[in-house]
Amino acid sequence: GTCSRRNYSSFWWPKEDWDRLACKMKHVALTRFPSTDQGTFGILSFGLTTCFSVELPWRDNKTARSCIPVGIYTCKMVKSPKFGMVYHVENVPGRSAVLIHSANFAGDIDLGYTTHLQGCIAPCNRLGKLRNSKGNMQSAGLVSAPALRNFMTWAANEPFTLEIT
Repeated sequence: GTCSRRNYSSFWWPKEDWDRLACKMKHVALTRFPSTDQGTFGILSFGLTTCFSVELPWRDNKTARSCIPVGIYTCKMVKSPKFGMVYHVENVPGRSAVLIHSANFAGDIDLGYTTHLQGCIAPCNRLGKLRNSKGNMQSAGLVSAPALRNFMTWAANEPFTLEIT
């Protein structure tokens, strides 16, 4: 059944979440694994679903070389010339055009790894290795396009908060 009570004190979730839940803005949590030269991988949680994520290595928030800083961001739908309708991560310090789109590789290009990202976040259903553009095996996000479709269906064109830890 559904809870028809408006007394938030009777809810089981933490008090700091009440306002967010009360205004019904969707919430996405990105929990990162330790960053490597081949990328920063993590777990993306939304609704009752989880998948993996792929981002660039942490390189002090350097444009087109680094994943974005940990923090809480608002994400809204935009039309990207390259990726179509995708989510934009807003108000990232020192960055622009940070999107959520499909990709496989997110390595440090200055160290010879392949990347499909320039600071964006890519959902994926599996983590593994693929042969990169230089013919070497590299850590990668796998089955990214279906993971993105699943994420986009859940998000339903609505804005959401993204909390990166």
